[in-house]
Amino acid sequence: MIRISIVIPAYNEQDRIVNCLANAVCQSVAPYEIIVVDNKSTDRTCELVQRFIDQQSNPSLIKLVHQDNEQGLVPTRNFGFSVASGDVYGRVDADCMLKPDWVKVVTDIFERDPDAMGATGPAVYYDMPAGRLGLKGDDKVRKITYRADNGKVLLFGSNMAVRASAWEKIKDKVCRDKPDIMHEDIDISLHLLDQGLKTVYCEKMITGVSARRMDSSFSSFRKYMQRFQNTFDAHPNHTRAHDTERTLYVLYPAVRVFYPVYQKYLNHRCVNPARRIWSREQHNIKTGQTPTLAGKEK
Repeated sequence: MIRISIVIPAYNEQDRIVNCLANAVCQSVAPYEIIVVDNKSTDRTCELVQRFIDQQSNPSLIKLVHQDNEQGLVPTRNFGFSVASGDVYGRVDADCMLKPDWVKVVTDIFERDPDAMGATGPAVYYDMPAGRLGLKGDDKVRKITYRADNGKVLLFGSNMAVRASAWEKIKDKVCRDKPDIMHEDIDISLHLLDQGLKTVYCEKMITGVSARRMDSSFSSFRKYMQRFQNTFDAHPNHTRAHDTERTLYVLYPAVRVFYPVYQKYLNHRCVNPARRIWSREQHNIKTGQTPTLAGKEK
């Protein structure tokens, strides 16, 4: 069976890192390893990760490593990939909540298609209401707009996996992005396409993500959206037919107003949305019920 390494870059993620690890551990098929790459955190991130490791029946499953040479997501991600020893590197954010069949779905994708070198899927926003509707909308947007070069799949950083052999081919080519103005996931995607490597989309490869990015000032949000164009400007030999950021601009005003209100509601009800999102599926795993089957990649 293909070995899946889950790599989680982390910087000051004390609020969600334990929930992230709890979801990564509670899988219908266990990952080969889980690597948390701390990048100079100044909060309790490392303490909480180590405590979580110490509480596990198999503490060797999770590794806490430190990337202290340089601040930034790209060098931290690269360091995590250099430490990983699986056949496929799954890359998620520290506030992501993997669906309990995520490892199984990713394993199936790469076992069924030896040519698949990168894979991605949709996200559900666990700290917003109407999760099922939101997942359907996110899936539709990614299928249509998160593409380049006449429909080739772009990988989504909060929910992506890259075959180790493919990473070896591009690791010295990916952009360092020292000014921090690009989307590193799109950069990886375009470098994979440069090498003629296949990327696939699977609607059942699902993770829960936070909508906190939308809870920022418009100037900050606009700067983040500009990263899409900056990344393609750095790769002029690639094109896109749709601008994903246009959809996000449309959604921004409503989410910006509603997000903090809904967080107050959750706090008032003492609900941890990151713990709640996959509770039913996790219960099914613990009680031995049949997990969700993997979907088809496109």
